[in-house]
Amino acid sequence: MHGGVLTTVATANVKAASVYEQARDALSIIDANLAEAGSDKSRILTVWVYIADMKDKPEFNRAWDEWVDRGNLPVRACLGVDLEDADLVELVVTAAVTV
Repeated sequence: MHGGVLTTVATANVKAASVYEQARDALSIIDANLAEAGSDKSRILTVWVYIADMKDKPEFNRAWDEWVDRGNLPVRACLGVDLEDADLVELVVTAAVTV
């Protein structure tokens, strides 16, 4: 965290799961990280989504659509990349926090 901005990263704890399950788990980790910093998803500015196979993006989008704050749709970019281990999804989130 720097000033009034937090950047946090999450990958799923559940490695043998589908993209949908990994995305839901990573998003719950983001929720916890934001809460710990005194923020929440309504204050997210940007999200970088790294996904192992872009063919699985609709599965990620299903988890995203269930989770995202429709009153604050952050800027989001999805990139296909080689991830480590059994990770299928990694998220990098930047959010405003109260200092």
